Amino acid sequence: MKLSGALVSLVLVVLTSFFLFRVLAGDPVDAVVGDTPATPEQVAAIRERLGLDEPMAVQFWEYVRSLFTMDWGTSYVSNDKVTDLMLDRLPETVLLTGTALVISASVGIWAGARSGWRHGSPGERLQVAVSLTLWSTPTFWLGMIAIVVFSVKLGWFPANGMTSARGVADGFWPHFLDVAHHLVLPALTYAAVLYAQYVLIMRTSILEERGSDYLTVARAKGLRDDHVRRRHALPNALLPTVTLVAVEFGVVFNGSVLTETVFSWPGLGLLFYQAIRIPDIPLLQLLFVFFAGTTVVANFLADILYRFLDPRVRRSA
Repeated sequence: MKLSGALVSLVLVVLTSFFLFRVLAGDPVDAVVGDTPATPEQVAAIRERLGLDEPMAVQFWEYVRSLFTMDWGTSYVSNDKVTDLMLDRLPETVLLTGTALVISASVGIWAGARSGWRHGSPGERLQVAVSLTLWSTPTFWLGMIAIVVFSVKLGWFPANGMTSARGVADGFWPHFLDVAHHLVLPALTYAAVLYAQYVLIMRTSILEERGSDYLTVARAKGLRDDHVRRRHALPNALLPTVTLVAVEFGVVFNGSVLTETVFSWPGLGLLFYQAIRIPDIPLLQLLFVFFAGTTVVANFLADILYRFLDPRVRRSA
């Protein structure tokens, strides 16, 4: 049933991508023509070349037919295959979102476990307040604040881009350090929002485990409180958080749109923003299917993972 639900969701995503971007304001022909004056005949020729002069039913049929050949078309602006444009930008997005996910998950799980174990303490109340604030803060606003403080005022980190415009010395390490320097602000900004989710969910899981009988037995054996938390409570409390990590592998690509746009990070998020301004319909269709599709697949895999990790779910299924 889960597999069939995921397949139906993917089909709906693919079909929705065709209609969604044809209601956007703006004419793609304007982007192709640019600032150069064009005659009505030239505009008609461009519209014919792009297939925009055909009835909607014909365009939809061509779209469905192209899916079976995995030919998503070419960009209206660059005339490059949209699959090539996406694959060129994918490593940059994986670098940003992967770094943010590793930081947020590792620090958030640790902080959430300690916060839940010390329920009622001043540190726990402060942790919850900070997490709720970060979770409710818009990513683009947090990014702009980070740019103003750490880039404009303090000058510690670059405000945008992935590499220095002036260039760096040849060699792996100079290039690596330059990219890492540009990565700090966008990665930490995105990680701050994800971190809040892990803290709150891990804290809730620990609170649910605190009163369990097996922990009472462990304490009765004379085990140290820290040992009881790390060796007994934490493994069971990790189940919902592990599922969240699996889901985030798909969701982080969607969230990268705002982060990459604010910091001009040259990944899929910025590419999506640039395409929607035109609108570059073939590129938008592919990116929408990729973003939504990875979320659907990640949710499906997370459900399977949870069933594998928790025998109680398998028995109740």
